[in-house]
Order: sequence, then structure tokens, then C-alpha cells
Amino acid sequence: MKKVLMHTCCAPCSVYCIDSLRAEKIEPTVFWYNPNIHPYTEYKARRDCLKEYAKKVGVEAIFKEEYGLDEFCKNVASDIENRCINYCYIKRLSEAAKYAKEHGFEAFTTTLLVSPYQKHEAIKAVCEGLAEALGVDFLYRDFRVGFREGQAKAREAGLYMQKYCGCVFSEEDRYRKQIEKDQKSVII
Repeated sequence: MKKVLMHTCCAPCSVYCIDSLRAEKIEPTVFWYNPNIHPYTEYKARRDCLKEYAKKVGVEAIFKEEYGLDEFCKNVASDIENRCINYCYIKRLSEAAKYAKEHGFEAFTTTLLVSPYQKHEAIKAVCEGLAEALGVDFLYRDFRVGFREGQAKAREAGLYMQKYCGCVFSEEDRYRKQIEKDQKSVII
């Protein structure tokens, strides 16, 4: 059985990924490192839900705490449109790959690969580059096929279901249509 570290953004996204890897006789260790998630109440809700879910399904979990609003904003402010590719994916996945290498994991992967809303090919490219640079295998799976199934199981389990990717800019994106509608309806 391969020893795999799985960067994990939240419990709901981990459901299908854990089930799928276990079906392959791979027991993942979840790795929480998400300094992009804001505000702190959202960060805490996602982290705590993952802690409870990991216990419930008996998966080992590692939590690297770093709530990083200031650093996140400093690093994405000049190019908000490309924040995911140019900073967020690299920051989180490099931490996971380094941890995997330093702690004897044979490979790393990420739950980001389950979401149809993420930039899948960019995530894959970042992970492949990190694997080559650090000398640790990247376990690639296109988990998107199980996204809806995993989300349904997460709802059935009563997991906290977030409404946006995680950063303040993705939260704004979530409300984009409402913001535009409100701006048009304002009478001056």
C-alpha cells in the first residue's frame, strides 16, 4: 500500500477522494494547509469540520496551521485575476509536496482535483512540477467524476458545505450577480 499525503481543502471535497483511493487500497493521510481561506470564521469552520470528518472515517490527519490573510493579500493584490494559478495553488501544494518528501510519504495528491470549479490542468501542472523538483511522486487522479457523488454523501453526513472556494475574492465572485443587480437598482 502506498503512503500518500493528500492536501485537503475541506471535508466535503475529501469524501469522494478518500473513498476512491481506499477502493484502490490506498490509505491517504489528509493534510490541511490552506492559508488562503478567509475570513477566519470560514477557515475555522472548514478546518474543524475536516477534523471531525477525519475522525469519523478513521483517516489520519495532519493540520498545519497558518491563517495568512496579510501574506495572501500581499501576494495576490497585483494580479487578483490569476491568484489561483500564480499563488494559491503553488503555496498550498508546495507545502504538501515538501511535507510528503520530508516525512517519508511515497506520493502526494490533492482534493482540489475533485472540483469542476478549479483550474484542473493548472493544478496538475503545478503538482507535476513540484514532484519533479522535490523528488516525490505526484499521485494524479481526475477525481471530478465523483464530485456530485461526494457532495451528496457530504450533505447526507451533515458536513459543513461552504459556498465559495475560500479566499475573499472568490466570495466576492460568489455574489457577483447580486452585487451588479444591487448597483443597478440603487437610486441616487
